[in-house]
Amino acid sequence: MKETAYTDFDIQKVMEYLPHRFPFLLIDRVLQCTPNKQLTALKNVTFNEPFFQGHFPSQPIMPGVLILEAIAQATGLLSFCSMQAGHKEKLYMLVGIDKARFRGQVIPGDQLTLSVTLKRNMRGIGMFEGRAMVGDEMVAEAELMCSAQNKE
Repeated sequence: MKETAYTDFDIQKVMEYLPHRFPFLLIDRVLQCTPNKQLTALKNVTFNEPFFQGHFPSQPIMPGVLILEAIAQATGLLSFCSMQAGHKEKLYMLVGIDKARFRGQVIPGDQLTLSVTLKRNMRGIGMFEGRAMVGDEMVAEAELMCSAQNKE
């Protein structure tokens, strides 16, 4: 069976798949998704982000944990766009992070390009490689483990 690649999910489509909402929805658009393989998404970083009020007022920098959260949300989008049906009954949970590295800063005005690749799926836990880029510079990378669970 041939897999269909999807392109250009706008914010409305992103919100159909993810339960996150402001201020914790960290994906603005999906550029490309190949089910069960790879997804590329964007996060536009603006000075209006609530975390910049305290991190840091005189030199605003996006917290690394939120960059990792954006990568994790991209894994959820990849998993949900890979499901034939039933994504509305699932809650996608981050269950592990390995080999996280931060290589640059993300500041207001930057556009994060988030890329996630499914490496394998074992017993309902997806193993992903994720990267966050600003232009041609990698600012973060990590291996993530995520699991879809039924909502209660």
